[in-house]
Amino acid sequence: MTFAAWLAKSGAALCNQRKKSQSMPDLLLELRSEEIPARMQRKAAGELKKMVTDALVDAGLTYEGAREYWTPRRLTLDIRGLTARSADIKEEKKGPSVSAPQGAIDGFLRGAGLSSIDQAIVKTDPKKGDFYVAYMEKPGRAAEEIIADVMPGIIRAFPWPKSMRSGYASMPKGASFGGIEGKGSESLRWVRPLQSIVCTFGPEHDEVQVIPFEIDGITASNVTYGHRFHAPDAITVRRFDDYVTNLERAKVILDAERRKDMILHDARDIAFANGLELVEDEGLLEEVSGLVEWPQVLLGTFEEDYLSIPAEIIRLTIKTNQKCFVVRPQGETDKLSNHFILISNIQATDGGKEIMHGNGKVVRARLSDALHFWKRDQGDLPDLDTLKASAAKFDLDLKKPLDQRMAKLDALNVTFHAKLGTQGERVARIRELAKVLAPIVGADLALVDRAVVLAKADLRTEAVGEFPELQGAMGRKYALLQGENASVAAAIEDHWKPNGPSDRLPEDKVGLTVALADKLDTLVGFWAIDEKPTGSKDPYALRRAALGVVRMILEKGIRLPLVSVAKDADLLSFFHDRLKVYLRDQGARHDIIDAVLTPEADDLLMVARRAEALTAFITSEDGLNLLAGTKRATQLLAAEEKKGTVVADGVSEALLKLDAEKALFAAIQSASKSAADAVAAEDFRSAMQALSTLRAPVDTFFGDVLVNDEDAAIRANRLALLKAIREATATVADFSKITG
Repeated sequence: MTFAAWLAKSGAALCNQRKKSQSMPDLLLELRSEEIPARMQRKAAGELKKMVTDALVDAGLTYEGAREYWTPRRLTLDIRGLTARSADIKEEKKGPSVSAPQGAIDGFLRGAGLSSIDQAIVKTDPKKGDFYVAYMEKPGRAAEEIIADVMPGIIRAFPWPKSMRSGYASMPKGASFGGIEGKGSESLRWVRPLQSIVCTFGPEHDEVQVIPFEIDGITASNVTYGHRFHAPDAITVRRFDDYVTNLERAKVILDAERRKDMILHDARDIAFANGLELVEDEGLLEEVSGLVEWPQVLLGTFEEDYLSIPAEIIRLTIKTNQKCFVVRPQGETDKLSNHFILISNIQATDGGKEIMHGNGKVVRARLSDALHFWKRDQGDLPDLDTLKASAAKFDLDLKKPLDQRMAKLDALNVTFHAKLGTQGERVARIRELAKVLAPIVGADLALVDRAVVLAKADLRTEAVGEFPELQGAMGRKYALLQGENASVAAAIEDHWKPNGPSDRLPEDKVGLTVALADKLDTLVGFWAIDEKPTGSKDPYALRRAALGVVRMILEKGIRLPLVSVAKDADLLSFFHDRLKVYLRDQGARHDIIDAVLTPEADDLLMVARRAEALTAFITSEDGLNLLAGTKRATQLLAAEEKKGTVVADGVSEALLKLDAEKALFAAIQSASKSAADAVAAEDFRSAMQALSTLRAPVDTFFGDVLVNDEDAAIRANRLALLKAIREATATVADFSKITG
């Protein structure tokens, strides 16, 4: 075949495939309701996609692609290239022996849907003899029928974190209204009242049809509605493309990512036009994009007097209460402007003046409260006489506000946990633990001790009481105001970190030490009172705390023997679980981790370095071949040990008869010593390199030597040689746990 002919044939095939794809029907599904909480929208849309596509595939349909969309009032699913019908299924059902009692045969007939045994055929098995077999055919089903069948169940079983009953069907059983019968507790639960369902199905260039399934009086149709205020009239839709177009005409942007992009760029532009710079916030951007269907970006303002409040408080006040962004003068990093950016869902005829004015009034009121908290925190001086005992306990300087608050925190016996004592008692425990950790981390002990003593003091400020997110951040600000060392101030903020897998770690060694002590005290304490995470429940965020410890140890290179802290073996195992999660997220294979992680391993940094070196080794040619040889040796040993054979620990050189076994023994002795020396020096790559010298002699041994020699003594000695291979490789990892 010439190239031109091949190209023409390929082009024709692609064209036919494209035509086939275009002729396959698409499914449009929309579930429209009252406002869905912004935090639930993205996850809910993903759940809908998974539940629907899984149900369709389980029913025998296939599809080319699916994408989910969401707005505050709708979840939408666009499924392309759905097969129009599930395939016919032919099944073979094996029946009883031809000599089986009549009852067994009758049961077989019922299960196979046969009316007579004559409809079955007889097959013969050399071991089991003759038996009956029925061939059954199940005809495929139309996609429309399958969709109508699965959708009500999906909607009823939808896993909203919180849901409610609404509508006429929620009436008590026995009651009716408008032709709808009350179902009581059996009525639909949905996050907010479900108002309409769109479900259309059909090929791209043909008429689509509505799949009119019904649930609690709501029947799926081809009618939806746009923006609540700008376009309240009904919209008739056919397929996804015109659905998107019609929604946009009705002031609804369906794509959440597009709404986010519009908000971000319009906010940047309006800030720039006013000589300002947007303080970007991805979490807030995600939230506000879930509050509007037709985003309108406006600029609000408040009095400059409020700028005397710390920027952190201003930002949180405006973000938390009004879901607005703050801005700063261009080129500034620490200073805010007295403007803010708000996102409206209404395109107002007055250009948004009333909306900006209304939001400005609320922001001023909230900032007024914040200013009151800030002034109270600066001037709230407790009775010093009642705090002297607490001050002496922690060696505090009561002339300094932060010291006063720590003394007050202790004097008032503020509880940390009923079984773990007060915050003051907890600080004392952390203080003792930090003294042990400081030399390990390499931190200044005096600075660490000062940071620990002041770390929880800001919990008694009104700013943190109003905005818990500010804990640590306010402590740092107060510490700097009263002249504390910069490392101490940073540690007060950073000892809460990291708060998740993507959160930053503490800035310096003082902060690292305090953060480690804080999290380790939490874990040891809750383990001591048997308050451990169970299943998905983790009310004290202990998994997060343990992962934070793992991250600090690995990412900062800290050699911390956890056994000295986590004396409970179960707690050490918990750290191992978090280590596995961390390493897998970094791309490590689960079998590699299992190969280097022993139950008693408490130096997590060394475990991680072993895993890194082993990964590099077994992906090399030498590593792969040695792995195969080691596994062969291990399997032979395991088979013998299973029979009860006791394999000797030492190899007798006098019984080594063949050159291949002599060479292997010499190589094992050399490699074992070199690997052990490298492991002792914590040079795991060199240890792996030492083991790689075993590759050739192991291969030669299995090629030239018969382990099961007729001479029992020689056979036992060769088994001991295999055991020596296993022990040599065990100096760096358990090769038997590595797959492949």
